Amino acid sequence: MRNPNGYGSVVKLSGNRRRPYHVRKTVGFNEKGHPVYQTLDYTTTREEGMILLATFNKNPWDVDKANMTLSALFELWLERKAVKFGRSNQSSMKSVYQHCKSLWSYKYTDIKAYHMQDTIDYCGCGYSTQGAIKALWGHLDKFALELDITTRNYSSLLQSAPIPETSKSPFSEDEIKAIWQMQSMTWADSVLFLLYTGFRVSEMLDLRKDAVNLVEGTITGGTKTKAGKDRVVPIHSLIRHIIENRMSEDGEYLFSNKGKHSAVATYRMVWNEVMRKAAMQHTPHDCRHTFRSRLDSAGANKRCIDLMMGHKSKDVGERVYTHKTLDELRAAIELVTH
Repeated sequence: MRNPNGYGSVVKLSGNRRRPYHVRKTVGFNEKGHPVYQTLDYTTTREEGMILLATFNKNPWDVDKANMTLSALFELWLERKAVKFGRSNQSSMKSVYQHCKSLWSYKYTDIKAYHMQDTIDYCGCGYSTQGAIKALWGHLDKFALELDITTRNYSSLLQSAPIPETSKSPFSEDEIKAIWQMQSMTWADSVLFLLYTGFRVSEMLDLRKDAVNLVEGTITGGTKTKAGKDRVVPIHSLIRHIIENRMSEDGEYLFSNKGKHSAVATYRMVWNEVMRKAAMQHTPHDCRHTFRSRLDSAGANKRCIDLMMGHKSKDVGERVYTHKTLDELRAAIELVTH
């Protein structure tokens, strides 16, 4: 049966093609009176083509956007969205994008969840890079939704390698000195913050500026356990300038991305960049172990260490009867002198 005028058509093309059916709409006529077609897509069967044509006529979409390749979308995303990220974060995104090279020429609407998953599964890298690739697909999917290129969110189905159990490998004294020498590098200050406070990454990223009391020299924060929630950690004198610099920046969060809250997955890409430039292999959680180990080596009171770490004291007597003042906590943390 002939389609109504202006409805469009599905025409089989000659030759041996993977998708031989051309789905098209007439958008005008040339000077000779011949129709000018706009390609909607190519399909494997005529039935698929007719369904696509019916869908388009019911709810037309921007054909040019629908034909946008992964490469074109990524470049547009870099221009419009990634500029709001820090330099290290942008560098990390560009780096993991290389693992998607096999899909660069694909139309974004043709990329399915299994395509995305393959870039993670076969990247040949560990959990941190896999997590970064997953995060990149999340950014691109969100951007594609904003542009009305797609209506699906395949990135929400992706899986990456879990974070392995920590090897509990503290930073050496030489490594800490090396990080101090890098402190002018973007986000290197966050590594020092973790090393001298014992906060978890998620706790650091969730810290709002109103949790910082520069007069008292304290930070109140923490999550996960009853002992860890809203614990008070004195600001070590060595990192006070880091806190003050971060407090002077825009935004409500102490450590933010252009004034906005930073996700843990995004921060891990930044962390990887700092570790790469430092030629070190550590996880963010190693900072927490380093904090406790250094305090213990310096002779700090075990109860003070537990309080600052947000740990429940194993000794019932210590847990119930010992109360430590802020001055005692401050004295304990300052036992680490470098």
